[in-house]
Amino acid sequence: MMEIEKYNETIFEDIKHIDEYGNEYWLARELQNVLEYKKWDKFCNVIENAKVACEKSNCTITDHFSQVGKMVNIGSKTSRSIIDYELSRYACYLIVQNANPRKESVALGQTYFAVQTRRQEVTEIEYSMLTEDEKRFYQRNLTKKGNYSLNQVAKKAGVKNFDKFHNAGYKGLYNGETADDIAKRKGLRYREEILDNMGSEELAANLFRISQTEARLRKDNIQGEGKANETHYNIGKNIREVIAKNGGTMPEYLPTPKKSLKELEKERKYQDKLINLY
Repeated sequence: MMEIEKYNETIFEDIKHIDEYGNEYWLARELQNVLEYKKWDKFCNVIENAKVACEKSNCTITDHFSQVGKMVNIGSKTSRSIIDYELSRYACYLIVQNANPRKESVALGQTYFAVQTRRQEVTEIEYSMLTEDEKRFYQRNLTKKGNYSLNQVAKKAGVKNFDKFHNAGYKGLYNGETADDIAKRKGLRYREEILDNMGSEELAANLFRISQTEARLRKDNIQGEGKANETHYNIGKNIREVIAKNGGTMPEYLPTPKKSLKELEKERKYQDKLINLY
């Protein structure tokens, strides 16, 4: 099991892409290499079989297999257009199910995409049934984990002043506001956590900022505190632009919940204590 987990992290997750709307996808040409198919035409046969399976599952093929073209260099300063596909997680699952199971990479891929696809479905269903406060607790837990992971990557990139680094991200997302500015606008007490005083929508925007900054620092192997801060700012600004493009509410205009998560947590503990007493 550990071998599979290690393979997932270093292979399938490394070739995952995120578009400007936060949707994940894989490129067929990259997946072809990971699954050890040397010839594109052989891999195309696998893709076509996966499309048939997709259609038989009453799913729209174009929702999961989006054909794209790109230019590649072929030498002598010339290039040509080649076909590629942007694949959803479900499309990848269907591809590995139709690929050669004798390949170890395919067998591991079958386990990975089967588990992850199912986990994603369950999470979406469960999340939709949560109350707003429950969604806040869920998102806050993810942001804590995300910030911890981001800090580790930022440290390797050379970041020493973490307050400045995180403020760079907030400035990009909140149109120049620092963490202190956000806290003052929300009317929070000194050193009160701003993330504990956000609704689920605002937390989700910040979680996206955190995860995308970590991914960019890793992917581009960014080095130097100044470049890391600039990256965090630009990611925050890009997310803000996407929110505006989609007609969403800017994070600084989202309402601050009446109770912080710490207050709600204390109330829960008190209620649990009363229940135990009786």
